Amino acid sequence: MADPATYRPRTGEIPTDPGVYKFRDAEGRVIYVGKAKSLRQRLTSYFADPDGLHERTRRMVTTAAAVEWTVVATEVEALQLEYTWIKQFDPRFNVKYRDDKSYPWLAITVGEEFPRVQVMRGAQRKGVRYFGPYSHAWAIRDTVDTLLRVFPMRSCSAGTFRSARTSGRPCLLGDIGKCVAPCVGRVTPEEHREVVEDFMGFMAGNTRAITRELQGRMQAASDDLEFELAAKYRDDLGALDKVLEKQTVVLPDGTDADVLGFAEDPLEVAVQIFSVRGGRIRGQRGWVADRADDAELPELVQRAVMTLYAEGAASLVPREVLVPVLPSDVALVEELLAEQRGSGVRFRVPQRGDKRRLLETVEQNASQALARHKLKRAGDLTTRSVALEELQEALGLSEAPLRIECFDISNLQGTEIVASMVVFEDGLPRKSEYRRFVVRHEGQSDVAAMHEVIGRRFRRHLDEPEPIASGELPPEPAEAVAQKRRFAYAPSLVVVDGGPPQVAAAQQALDELGITDIALVGLAKRLEEVWLPRDEHPVILPRTSEGLYLLQRVRDEAHRFAITHHRKRRSTSMTASALDEVDGLGPSRRAAVMKRFGTIKKLRAATAEEIAEVPGVGRTTAESIVTALAGATPGPAVNTATGEILDD
Repeated sequence: MADPATYRPRTGEIPTDPGVYKFRDAEGRVIYVGKAKSLRQRLTSYFADPDGLHERTRRMVTTAAAVEWTVVATEVEALQLEYTWIKQFDPRFNVKYRDDKSYPWLAITVGEEFPRVQVMRGAQRKGVRYFGPYSHAWAIRDTVDTLLRVFPMRSCSAGTFRSARTSGRPCLLGDIGKCVAPCVGRVTPEEHREVVEDFMGFMAGNTRAITRELQGRMQAASDDLEFELAAKYRDDLGALDKVLEKQTVVLPDGTDADVLGFAEDPLEVAVQIFSVRGGRIRGQRGWVADRADDAELPELVQRAVMTLYAEGAASLVPREVLVPVLPSDVALVEELLAEQRGSGVRFRVPQRGDKRRLLETVEQNASQALARHKLKRAGDLTTRSVALEELQEALGLSEAPLRIECFDISNLQGTEIVASMVVFEDGLPRKSEYRRFVVRHEGQSDVAAMHEVIGRRFRRHLDEPEPIASGELPPEPAEAVAQKRRFAYAPSLVVVDGGPPQVAAAQQALDELGITDIALVGLAKRLEEVWLPRDEHPVILPRTSEGLYLLQRVRDEAHRFAITHHRKRRSTSMTASALDEVDGLGPSRRAAVMKRFGTIKKLRAATAEEIAEVPGVGRTTAESIVTALAGATPGPAVNTATGEILDD
């Protein structure tokens, strides 16, 4: 790694103007692009004490071998140039937002004499009006097929159009009434453009006006006794209703907004965008990106917005953008997009109402997209093999860790301390091997709890006989043997949720038992650092490492399993303590009550009269039970290791 001092520019040489800077590695490749209001202030911050820098920033400056900058006139120009260079150079330490250009759009070639409606992909072109994007091309074609009976504009290719002009005969769409056949002169260019304008007006959200016009035409035709024409307008209205049913009404008519939802973890971030035009969801798109730096959510939002609208046509930029948090430079982004759109653009963080509910829906879609991405990645056999090989190499293991056990501690302010053990074999969870622990000594720290749990797990391993070799018959029934030997299998790798303190406690427990042949690591959540016992510095796996991804997935599963156990125990403890306080309700009567209602949820919902029907429970005792359960309202549980609220 390079010493940043070897290429640090003198402070006086760096201008104080706004601009954009590039870090290059020893081969001259651009590895990071950033912008600054003051280049001097920003760049000098990179050359401070390396130990005080964020881990990802420290890796970037030690990988770089040179830095250069470009001065611009305004901060808006700096923002534009930054994202131009990010797209051009694809720097490894910038977030890799890759806008999927394969999303299909409904496009109308308004620049042609006879505009055509079609499905288009790729970068937007001049002279084309776009609607969408849509998730699937078939969704556009289905919509267009329905609308052409109402707005029979041209939809044929240039070759088909020229062939019809030459032959003087329209294509099938012209014969069945789904095109006004401008190719053979049935309508003038002006008349055809009127049909096109109505089509675009409907797609832009002007649905009520068009529906009222068709209703008026239908009524007029009926009054003139032109019943066949009235029936056609009736069928047209039915076709429009069919299209509108597919586009959920979410906001008042006239709402023109894009809604961005995010789901993130330390390695990746998922983005989902719903396009709302005329109060209806017209399209949906999204992508998953690698996180290569320590950008917070406001910066991630800004980068997603710049990626989304970087080279789009003015018609693609909405009046309003709804986001979970404002971009880091919201005023600059609004100014830049307003210039591109030709009118004002506003960013908002909805707090309540329909827009807030829609944002929550989009965020839920982002979470599901991230989960699907992770499952697809975890389910690939080749990827799992690569992950295990990377862990073997990075941790210096003699063989790939085919069985990994991970431990996590969860508690509520030092009480109800529980632990989880999850097992992954060949990179996949083996849920039948999961185990739960109740820590016996209340009030101790997570570190002491980790020492106790690791000691208990491997003490059982030493006490139990080795698994029976293939072909041998156990002296006892197989079920009994399996129950006794549930801790007999030794893992190749033990992972604990935490940093050096938790790793040291786990290693101490193994040392006390004389176990020296099991590898141990800790995964610190904040920076995803891998800590080995007795090492002063962590092992830093690349952000794109499949091995790091596997460790993260194992740790997250242990965390989930621990929280689930903690919630169950907390609920049971709260209920038991509440019923213990009821006068006249002894163990036998309490058992009878629980046998009758089954769960505390059902008991809490029962009336005093219903509880009094239990044999041995009188009216007074039943009322005491209702009062006790009404007052047993638990506070939020907190994981003291992370500060995360376990339950609302």
